[in-house]
Amino acid sequence: MKLEENKNIGLQETSFPSKHRRRAGILSTLLMGLGQFYNKDWIKGIFYLLIEVVVIANYAYFRHGLWGIITLGEVPGAHNDHSIVLMIKGIIAILILLIALVIYILNIRDAWSTGKLRDQNQEVPSFRKYIDELWEKSFPYLMLSPAVLGIMFFILLPILFGVFIAFTNYSMPNYIPPKNLVNWVGFTNFINIFKMPMWGDTFFGIAAWNLIFAITATTLNFFGGLLIAILINSKYVRFKRFWRTFYMLPYAVPALISQLIFRNIFNGQFGPLNIALKNWGIIQNNIPWFSHPTVAKITILMVNVWLGFPYFMILMTGTMTSISKEIYEASDIDGASSRQKFSSITLPMVLYSTAPLLIMSFAHNFNNFGLIYFLTDGGPTGKYPAGSGAGATDILISWVYKLTLNNQQYHMASVVSIIIFIVIGSIAAYNFTRTRSFKEDKML
Repeated sequence: MKLEENKNIGLQETSFPSKHRRRAGILSTLLMGLGQFYNKDWIKGIFYLLIEVVVIANYAYFRHGLWGIITLGEVPGAHNDHSIVLMIKGIIAILILLIALVIYILNIRDAWSTGKLRDQNQEVPSFRKYIDELWEKSFPYLMLSPAVLGIMFFILLPILFGVFIAFTNYSMPNYIPPKNLVNWVGFTNFINIFKMPMWGDTFFGIAAWNLIFAITATTLNFFGGLLIAILINSKYVRFKRFWRTFYMLPYAVPALISQLIFRNIFNGQFGPLNIALKNWGIIQNNIPWFSHPTVAKITILMVNVWLGFPYFMILMTGTMTSISKEIYEASDIDGASSRQKFSSITLPMVLYSTAPLLIMSFAHNFNNFGLIYFLTDGGPTGKYPAGSGAGATDILISWVYKLTLNNQQYHMASVVSIIIFIVIGSIAAYNFTRTRSFKEDKML
């Protein structure tokens, strides 16, 4: 019986081909809301029609925005030919048109689905019922929509602007609006950052130090925190709460305050550390803490350890206290030494708990702008060409800051920013894919 019923249904669908869905879809394709009017869905039809009217009414704005982002102006110094303003207006126009395109597609799908109900001789829901179903089934999407709009205009817009700048010659002294126009140059800046001696030597030198700094700082912080956590959790140490609180103090003090204090302590001429070492007869001449490239880098790493190890100490102390004592008791019965218990029990469990945070700590240190800026301001200078604006201890992010504010080489700053984004984005994406929440979401 079921097989015969299915055949009859198939014959009915073949005998009476769909018409309403096609007509409604075509009409909404030609004019937003027209398919809804065909389906007698008046309120939705008026809504979609008003959106198209608004888009058409602002045709001049969209046309000017697209013209501006393509040409970036035609007459240097003209009031309406500011290249950067034209680029921003063009990006805004593109984002609004993308939103309009999404609504346009939804309009066609809505007309098609309502027409399909009519073809199947089903009741077309009223607008009130449609709103109730939308509220019930799509409530999360409705709540997320304002956030999506905010992300588009407050996050995506600046990101796109920064990316587009990398493909222009926006820089001092010849390409700064409104006196001059900015031009599209394609991938020239990306080629120059690797091939031109001034940019290439600087970029690879800073990138190498940036990588060494991030790896070394993360490693020192990790093992420094691990060492302190092991000592505090030793059965021979009393007043464990006191020691935990005491070693948390460097982390509790705002990093900016600590960095400025260390900048004064390590001052090469008047710093209290050099004065004390001289008075004690340990040194004859001042130690160039920040004026010698190698010494400055070592000083930065030492300060970073002071600021960073308490974070890992707190995490590892919590992990160690959660390890069951029965595991250690079983290892004692098996005759394991303290070193074997550490290498086979403590360290693997600590690494399992902190490995994702270790990766994120590397990403943080790779972009640790505050430490470099407030300690050395990227100095000492003289290692790289003067036009690059970089110092011996600059990392990529601090170099971007100098390229932007000091040298006004916005095009090269954008190129370096894109490279940083690719590196950090890849690390963050990899770290996220390893999380339990991502794996559980993938299984659903």
